[in-house]
Amino acid sequence: MKNFNLNQERTNENRLRNTINWLIDITIAIVLAVFLVQNLGESIQITGSSMEPLLQSGDSVLVDKINYHFFSPKRLDLVAFQKEDAASKIYVKRVIGLPGETVQIKEGTIYIDGEELYLEHLGYISLPGLASEPIVLKKNEYFLLGDNMESSEDSRFSNIGNVTKKQMIGKIWFQIEPFDEIGFIKN
Repeated sequence: MKNFNLNQERTNENRLRNTINWLIDITIAIVLAVFLVQNLGESIQITGSSMEPLLQSGDSVLVDKINYHFFSPKRLDLVAFQKEDAASKIYVKRVIGLPGETVQIKEGTIYIDGEELYLEHLGYISLPGLASEPIVLKKNEYFLLGDNMESSEDSRFSNIGNVTKKQMIGKIWFQIEPFDEIGFIKN
């Protein structure tokens, strides 16, 4: 009889251990899922026409907030950022100029360090703004433009200016709305 009680105690102990292990696994999975959703899945909605034709007003995209903690933004990345003095509005623009480079727009064309930057989707830029003169980017500054140059509030204008890495929320990587446009964002 004593042997039977010992086996039953071991069985109960194993069940308890298995239940605790299962709860720990579930907790870890939930914490990991929350971390990933908050850092890779923050959704923002596009407002305005500055990123047309790629993104339309009302489209929703996901922001990768982790990438730029480990890597620097690259030319042509789509980024979400906020100006330091206006925490409520989120802008989405394309990285054109990188730290240390000189950006200028002359005769409707973008030049980086004196070399023409050819971008298939960009046409003639009729309004160079501040970039009509060479803009030398500091070690942590980026020059950003909207894809729709005729309707974009971007680094060409003093109310936006050059954007620092600190102002960047993250990299736009996935479109979730409208439903027929769901997919990875291509540079």
